Amino acid sequence: MLSLRSIHSNHYYSIPATTHPPTLFNHPKTLKPTFPKSNPNPKPSSIRSVLQWNRKPQLAGDTPRVVVITSGKGGVGKTTTTANVGLSLARLGFSVVAIDADVGLRNLDLLLGLENRVNYTVVEVLNGDCRLDQALVRDKRWSNFELLCISKPRSKLPMGFSGKALVWLVDALKSRQEGCPDFIIIDCPAGIDAGFITAITPANEAILVTTPDITSLRDADRVTGLLECDGIRDIKMMVNRVRTDMIKGEDMMSVLDVQEMLGLALLGVIPEDSEVIRSTNRGYPLVLNKPPTLAGLAFEQAAWRLVEQDSMKAVMVEEEPKKRGFFSFFGG
Repeated sequence: MLSLRSIHSNHYYSIPATTHPPTLFNHPKTLKPTFPKSNPNPKPSSIRSVLQWNRKPQLAGDTPRVVVITSGKGGVGKTTTTANVGLSLARLGFSVVAIDADVGLRNLDLLLGLENRVNYTVVEVLNGDCRLDQALVRDKRWSNFELLCISKPRSKLPMGFSGKALVWLVDALKSRQEGCPDFIIIDCPAGIDAGFITAITPANEAILVTTPDITSLRDADRVTGLLECDGIRDIKMMVNRVRTDMIKGEDMMSVLDVQEMLGLALLGVIPEDSEVIRSTNRGYPLVLNKPPTLAGLAFEQAAWRLVEQDSMKAVMVEEEPKKRGFFSFFGG
């Protein structure tokens, strides 16, 4: 049994590990809270925040919201997070432009199944070889989701391309004839070199993806300092590849430990899921799977919180009660 607590209240929401919570689209229900034993009869006025699935989230902040997804360490799930959160936002009815800023090692088009449709990139746009609308690849499944790649695979960053070029690109997306997108999501490359500086320059929000291991946390702490130095104050954390069985066995740090070490607001917790590899190889993001997986549902909930600029609070995983035998009556 896993227990999550809302950031705005002291009430717990218990979700059995063997059942799936309702999705955002086919279960118009409200998740009913279960209250601690110390307060068996709470007043209705004490309920401040309940996850509601029968309404569309209210977009907070000015549009477009430019969000960079970064980590510092490679292989923690930045591109997977970009693909699934981006498509979740599109399914919620918001217009999204996802920018793959990983020069020479782009993979976002593969995860989205759009690799055969990328004919032009931002480099061609800057060189005057094509228009911006020609470089944008519209997803056929969700027409309000578009992909934009910085460069072609195995190419180098052209001379003169810097954060100012990406700022110009974001400004061009704001003023295009089709209208300003609600979200511009930037998939940041690994490391903290020139590619990282270029990707974070136009952003005013950041999602820091990390895993519960010490190497990833050290890099995440370093990246947090660089983001704050660049003026990005709205930083939320996404903890990926969480295994409750290892946390209970004290072989993995808990999400609560990670949050205390980094001191960041928690946007989502993504459990370890074997479907991630299958969806990557198919070019079909997890959030589109039917029936939905636990990881896919976690991405959907993270996208919901991102829209409303909300966060969640991690709590300790409840330990399974030990079985009591016959000799337990005698103190054994």
